[in-house]
Order: sequence, then structure tokens, then C-alpha cells
Amino acid sequence: MSITPERKTALVKEYALKEGDTGSPEVQVAILTERIANLTEHFKTHVKDNHSRRGLLKLVSQRRQLLDYVKKRDEPRYKALIERLGIRR
Repeated sequence: MSITPERKTALVKEYALKEGDTGSPEVQVAILTERIANLTEHFKTHVKDNHSRRGLLKLVSQRRQLLDYVKKRDEPRYKALIERLGIRR
């Protein structure tokens, strides 16, 4: 359900705005999106896992807050990010 350190490093390198950037909203949203995708796959086989479902809802909410922050600060950056991640809204 969690992502591997190698995958996390790859996401950081791909979405970082500058060298060593791990805290920008783009990186955080990318990591959250990967975790959400993993949990979504998990629920295809474990339908009754309601404890993990609560965690999924928290992750989705956290990602939504970060995306709202980016949209408020810089709308073209927000649109580019959701296009790059394939998030619809």
C-alpha cells in the first residue's frame, strides 16, 4: 500500500522545482497521488477494509487542500500540475 523509497525518489526528481526540493506542493501532491492510486488498487481486492478507506479519505482531503493552495497562488501552475498528474477537475 505504501510507495517504495525508490519510487518516492523518482517522484521527487520528476516534480521538484529545483535541486533538493521535497516540500513544494507539486512534489507533495505527486506523492499523495501515488499513495491514493496504490490504495485504490488495494480496495479492488479488499473491499471491506474500512480502516484503510478512512486513511484514503484523509489522503484525498490533504491532496485537495494542497491543490486549492496552488490554485489560489498560481492558477496556470495548478492547471499544469493536474494535467501532468492526470487528475480531473
